[in-house]
Amino acid sequence: MSTAPVVLIQVRHSGVCPHRDDPNFRRCNCWKHLVWHYHGKRYRVATKSRTWAGAEKRKREVELEYEHKDSPPIEVPTIANAVQSFLAAKRGENITKNPYDKYRRELADLVAFCERRRLFFVNDVTLPHLAEYRLTWGEHCPSSQTRQAMQGRLRGFFRYLQEAGYIHKSPAAGLKAIKTEEPPVVPLTEEQYIALLAAIPEAFPEPTRAQRVRALIRLMRHTGLAIRDALCLPRAAMLVLDGVAHIATSRSKTGVDVCVPIPGELGEELKAIPNSNSAYFFWTGNNAEAAVKDWQWRNFKTLFKKAAMPTGHSHQLRHTAAVEWLNASVPLEEVSKLLGHSSIKVTEKTYAAWVKSRQQRLTKLVVDTWEKKERKVPRFLMGEGQFRDLVAGKAVKVGEAEVILSGFGFDVMRQMVTAADVGLGEEEPARKPLARNAEEVGTVPQ
Repeated sequence: MSTAPVVLIQVRHSGVCPHRDDPNFRRCNCWKHLVWHYHGKRYRVATKSRTWAGAEKRKREVELEYEHKDSPPIEVPTIANAVQSFLAAKRGENITKNPYDKYRRELADLVAFCERRRLFFVNDVTLPHLAEYRLTWGEHCPSSQTRQAMQGRLRGFFRYLQEAGYIHKSPAAGLKAIKTEEPPVVPLTEEQYIALLAAIPEAFPEPTRAQRVRALIRLMRHTGLAIRDALCLPRAAMLVLDGVAHIATSRSKTGVDVCVPIPGELGEELKAIPNSNSAYFFWTGNNAEAAVKDWQWRNFKTLFKKAAMPTGHSHQLRHTAAVEWLNASVPLEEVSKLLGHSSIKVTEKTYAAWVKSRQQRLTKLVVDTWEKKERKVPRFLMGEGQFRDLVAGKAVKVGEAEVILSGFGFDVMRQMVTAADVGLGEEEPARKPLARNAEEVGTVPQ
């Protein structure tokens, strides 16, 4: 491998430059040139700049050209090999199993899509290809939030390829953000929760299955665990601290540790659950993703439908726990810890409307605006000249009010103005009438 040359800046002075004897003088306004030797040959190139800074910029460009020329070419990998390299890097980051499985599953779909389009190398993929690939997500991911998360993982993959030097620019960087539709937080009411538990015997006549469904629902309701965390909960996660049963586990989505107290009778109910794998309350230990889907469709869908809540879903139990804590004036940051959120911003974004103290303050502010205030009418004052014009039958303008003397009374035509508009006088509840005739007017009203 050859070495990149040393590039020097020299000044080509004009005939009248007082520094023409010094080719390295920087501060004159003469043209600058670059000089270097490479493979026994001398090169001299004009920078087309009279400033030293401009010459330095051109010098760096020349040096970069030689660095790329002397560096060995990087072999462009196939998309399939690049995916394996990326997944290996993710395993080295020690990320949790749930996000790793998402990367593995989604990138396998990308490889299959590219093979159908006869795209085999990473530099074959362009922005239009990724835009077409994104359209296929709606078939199995109706949630806009899920698709936005998938796009973030896709960008992470191509950013890795760019940093590794396989591609010069990430085509995924040009994908615009997906407009997400935030699903409303709809916790179960006390009546709905009771109805859900009451429907279990009718929905599941087999006693063992009914027992397991009831225990899982109560566990999610009192701990706020998502269905995957609750379903895969090991028996060792139930602890007794200071005489109170607790569930201590780590969220599969965020990796955040949580420790939530539970009622004593729920702890006894969990201990009595029969399961084929004695290490877990509900899970068999095989294929957690398939187990979650099975419980969602075979158990929760059936139960919510039987309880006359066809649109209900298991995550409402998590919302119910969070909202109950907030209504009990548990601080938002503590609720964030109980839910295992990675940041309090996630909790605030999801449950801000349910913070009891905040809502009470907002309610008071709005109700205060309903109170009717006595409208104050400003008193109009006029100068002596204006008053004489008024008595003479002329129209006089005071502020934005036009006052005309008509017969024995005044015909007043005015718009709504304030004391600030007039600039004179004090505010009073109502304006006193002026004198009915000229004889009653002794002095200028004050």
